[in-house]
Amino acid sequence: MSDDALLAFVRRHDPDRFFTALFAPPRRRGAVLALYAFNHELARAREATSEPGLALIRLHWWREVVEGARRPHEVAGPLGAALDAGALHAPDLLAMIAAREAEAEPAIATRAEWQAYVAGTAGMLAVAAGRALGAEPALFSRLSDLSTAYGVAGQLRSVAALARRGRCLLPEDALAAHGLTVHETVAQPDAPALRPLLAELADWGRARLRCGAGRLPRAVLAAGLVGAFARRDLRRPDAPAGPRGLGDRLAVLAAVLAGRV
Repeated sequence: MSDDALLAFVRRHDPDRFFTALFAPPRRRGAVLALYAFNHELARAREATSEPGLALIRLHWWREVVEGARRPHEVAGPLGAALDAGALHAPDLLAMIAAREAEAEPAIATRAEWQAYVAGTAGMLAVAAGRALGAEPALFSRLSDLSTAYGVAGQLRSVAALARRGRCLLPEDALAAHGLTVHETVAQPDAPALRPLLAELADWGRARLRCGAGRLPRAVLAAGLVGAFARRDLRRPDAPAGPRGLGDRLAVLAAVLAGRV
């Protein structure tokens, strides 16, 4: 895949991270875009299959790519090239794959497991992006927190969309505390009883956002800019996800100008 094709791929499938990647240093942007394209392929492993076991097979295919298999594929090609060049760190990508395995389970049992899932997917993605941009390890925790907050917002705003596909990724124990089950949430994702739980989970996302907030080195800033989206999204955790408006993009631009998220 050419650089232009990779850019178009990420713009089509992950417009939020595409927008933030535009602020990455040009010489490192290609690796970050390959990483975001890879993340999209992991996310669709479960969406594209009717059987959870098939999702695990897809994830294993990507694990083999990360571990050295080089395959003619629109995303695996540039991903392999970035890995071979040392621009991406294989253990980060393997951790992302492992975290995605939770999506092949019938449900996520506990709040702690749900938090680990969001941190292992969205949070680890920002760590991998930060490493690709040259971040010092001391910044990894903050980048993870900013992106985990974004992941929390994405989870909460996709409840209805997942329910239409017969799925629910909210933690079972937290649902039970509000008198709900996974089955009931799939059947009625707009139930009023669900709103207090979404507010609770959003509070955890906001706590992660506070932990990550602050100034970041200019070269690394792009890896944490999704935190600007998260800050806006977590104000309305029960609102369905939709196209970004001007206010969302201006929030990211303000973070870029200030050098802080």
